[in-house]
Amino acid sequence: MTGHVFTIAGGKGGVGKTTTAVNVGTALQEADYDVVTVDADLGMANMAAMLGVEFDNSLHEVLAEESAISDTLTEGPGGLTVVPGEQSLEAFADADPAKLRKVVKTLVNAYDVVLIDTGAGLSHEATVPLGLADSVLLVTTPDEVAVGDANKTAGLAKRVDGKVIGSILTRATGPEDIEAVTADLEHDLLAVIPEDAEATADEPLVLNFPDSPAAKAYRRLAASLVRILEGESAETVTDEGTEWFPSEEEATEDEEDDEEGSGGVFGVFGR
Repeated sequence: MTGHVFTIAGGKGGVGKTTTAVNVGTALQEADYDVVTVDADLGMANMAAMLGVEFDNSLHEVLAEESAISDTLTEGPGGLTVVPGEQSLEAFADADPAKLRKVVKTLVNAYDVVLIDTGAGLSHEATVPLGLADSVLLVTTPDEVAVGDANKTAGLAKRVDGKVIGSILTRATGPEDIEAVTADLEHDLLAVIPEDAEATADEPLVLNFPDSPAAKAYRRLAASLVRILEGESAETVTDEGTEWFPSEEEATEDEEDDEEGSGGVFGVFGR
């Protein structure tokens, strides 16, 4: 049995693709799946830096036929395996995205789950991972441009026979963000990740800040992906699945707390 390939995609940069990949990967690793995350953002690789791991060989070297994929496997937090990328222009110029197919073929024979983090835009290097995926996850913020770019990425995935299974909304500040996004998104929401002050802290959140709203949301997403791994359908976001958003009464109390200096951005999600 070969592993399942999830590609984390989204046309706009800075929407949280890498954060999603490392947190979902760590949560699945904790659930006893053997997981490898691949930093396939060839132009702006940052997964290793985000996790604070050092490495000797990179994906870029593999794609330039200067190294073997086995040499790049790096241990990350929580037992997660990372295939890191480089940030230099020289490494980007030498890497051939087409060779990613061979990389993924090797990894699916060794791991239960392969998570591919992609770059922004509709470039060739961002397109290749879409066609290699068993399941494509689109990431967007409530920003209209980000939503539009996510839909464009979905269209591109369809052209290369990629299967989009749903969307992930990050940096949500309340139920109104869900309503606005679901009206425009072409695929159902699988998860809503709330705006969280701790989301800018050390990654992965599911290990370092496990009780934070964002970490809990990533765990719910991972649980939904487990359903896919077990041959079932992923659960979509419902009103019952957004309990971190406070009621109107709780929101008023949080605003009062904020005025006293005790809430901040984190306060909009209750305690």
